[in-house]
This record gives sequence, structure tokens and C-alpha cells, in this order.
Amino acid sequence: MIMVREYQKHRVEIMIHGQISKQQRSCRRRSFPTVGLSLLVTAMLLACISLPTPSSPASEPRVRATATPIIIVATPTPLPQGILDEATAEDLLLIGIYERVNPAVVNVQVIKPVAPAFSQDFFQEGEGSGFIIDKEGHIVTNNHVVEGAEAVQVTLHNGIILEAQVLGTDPHSDLAVVDVDLPPELLQPVELGDSGQLQVGQRAIAIGNPFGLEGTLTTGIISALGRTLPAESLFYIPEIIQTDAAINPGNSGGPLLDAQGRVIGVNTAIRTTTGGNTGVGFAIPVNLVKRVVPQLIAEGRHDHPWLGIKGLTITPLLVDELGLPVERGVLVSEVIADSPAEKARMRGGSRGVELRGETVRVGGDIITSIDDREIVQFEELLAYLVMEMEVGQEVTLGIVRDGEEQTVKVVLEGRP
Repeated sequence: MIMVREYQKHRVEIMIHGQISKQQRSCRRRSFPTVGLSLLVTAMLLACISLPTPSSPASEPRVRATATPIIIVATPTPLPQGILDEATAEDLLLIGIYERVNPAVVNVQVIKPVAPAFSQDFFQEGEGSGFIIDKEGHIVTNNHVVEGAEAVQVTLHNGIILEAQVLGTDPHSDLAVVDVDLPPELLQPVELGDSGQLQVGQRAIAIGNPFGLEGTLTTGIISALGRTLPAESLFYIPEIIQTDAAINPGNSGGPLLDAQGRVIGVNTAIRTTTGGNTGVGFAIPVNLVKRVVPQLIAEGRHDHPWLGIKGLTITPLLVDELGLPVERGVLVSEVIADSPAEKARMRGGSRGVELRGETVRVGGDIITSIDDREIVQFEELLAYLVMEMEVGQEVTLGIVRDGEEQTVKVVLEGRP
């Protein structure tokens, strides 16, 4: 069934079912001519009838027309020129830092003796990283890289291999200095920055030799500041820099850099459960390097100032459970025998109290300040002694003893 309707000033309805069965015309003012209507219907019917096509010979197969495939070419959405310029500038920044600093980074290989077996001497090889700090051939690395080494050699960025001499080591800061004999014009030292001006979130760049892959650059950010890290001497290293720049075995002793290519730390450790980087690396602050390294070059060791106490940071839990008279400070749990603190007659804990499965010694002094600086955490006390004080200097401690505020003067000595 075909229905054709036209709406204007007239209305014509034509119903066709095999043949014209009915015609209806309606007009308000004038009639539609019969002849005109017949011609219109005939024209419409002819338009719906397909004309016969010439028959093809029986020998020729019928060819079906196939649709031309549509090919869609995906083009990337163009980025704004400002974003492209920014990405290019970041690439150029890292390329420039690598070209300037990598010549100062060396690969440190060591040979260390191990316990003899079957009446024979056995040795093991190890490696790490280091960086040149002056034109005299002094190279900074980690103490744990060269400690106990029978022989040390360094490989420069251009492949030159040199024998190196260990000038000084410091297990308290995990720093060491080795020396190579090379003409000054062949040495390209790094620039040391200022770790005291660092902020969480700023760029951090590591260059070293992870797994022996020389000249490897990784990037990230400074993810935390003011961490403490246990040293091989069982003392703690303060002001440690935490970074998510990939650091792996072999990076130890290499430089951690800022966006200007200045050294801000010495990569020294990672926290891992797999043996590889999990996004948490630690670097010794360069300001500690500035204090320790000159003495390692001159004397082969560095004397760290020592107070001679063991203590813990006061927390709200300790205040509530132990009824402490202050809410902030360091609770002295033990005073080491023959230490500067003992000589100043400081008091350690007199009795042990079980607190959530741990024994806490209470009854000792509570340190609230040092040289008029408020102390909130034990790490702050440690950082002040290590980063700002020298052996032989006197400090004034503000303490609370038996509920009363007092001051104690202590002359610092070198760590035993």
C-alpha cells in the first residue's frame, strides 16, 4: 500500500492498492482538474516501476558491486604550543644537568676480604658510586662502599680506570673520601648546594651506577625531609632527605641533585622488601657533607659531638599513661656512664613501666630546650648537636626535673 499526502491549501489523498480504488478530492475554493490528477498519478506510478535492463549473455557471470571500504585515519589532538614548549624545556633541563654533572660521577669498585675457608683467602667484589668535589682528585662516596676494602679503583665517565686511595671514613655519617691521581684539567668537580633550603615537592635528580649500569640518571621529587637513619655505628644520622627518585644497589655514594644541578645529598639507602627500589630512597644531606668531608681529608676521621643520653619523644600517649608534667620534649630514659651528660649530673629513668607491651623507663629528666631552642622531638635535639655544634662546645639544656624547670650546662665530647 502506498499513501501519498500533500498538505498545502488543498488536500489530495490517493489510495492505491493494486489499482486505484478510490479518489478523493477536497478543496475549499476550487476543484483540481481531473486530467491533471490522472497525469500526476501516472507519473508517480512510472517513477516507482524499474525499467528492464538488457539481459547479459548466459556465459558471463553476474558481477556483484562491492562497497568501497571506508578508511578512517586517526590523528592525535594537537597540544597547545605552551605545553609543548614546557615539555621541551624540561627535557633540555635534564639533558643539560646530565651533560654537566655526569663527568663528575664515578663508578667505585672495591675488593674486600671475607672469612677464610679451607685455609685459603677469599675476596668479594663490590661497587658503588661517587662524585668528584675538587680539582685535587677528592671523591666523596659512602663509608659502607669502601669500608674494609683491600683495593679500590674508580672508573671515570670516559672509561678511564684509576687506582684510588681511601683518605678517610666516618661510620657515624656513612661518608668516605677517596683520592685519585689525575691532572686537574681532566677533573670536572660538582657544585655543592644547600640542603637547609630544601622543600618537599621540589625536583630531585640522581646520577649513579645502579646494578653496575654506569651513568644512569633518574628523576623524582623530594618526598620528605628531616628523617633519621641508623648508621653502622648504631648512632643515627639526622636531617636525612627522602626521595622517590629511583635508587638501587650501586647508587650508593652518588649525588642527589636539585634543578640547578647542585649536589643536595649523597644517596645512601633504600627501604625495600624486595631488594630493589620501591619509591623510598634516602640521601645524606649535603650540609653534613660540608662539615664532615674537610676533616676526613685533613685527618682521616671526623669527631661528632656527643651528649651521652638515650631518650624518646614525648607523645600524648606518654603524657596520659605516665602523668608527665609537660606535653612536649624528650624524656631521658638513660644516661650513659662517663658521658658528658653524666658529668653534668643529668638523670635517667629510675624505674620501668610497661606501656602497651614495651618497657619505658620513667623518672628521668625531661629536656624541653637546648640553647633557648624549643625541643619537641628527639630528632631535633640530635640534628642540632650534629649539624651545628662542635666537640668541646658547651650547651645549655632546659629540663624539667621532679616537676620543676631547671637548666643544665653540658660540655660536649666526641663520640666514643
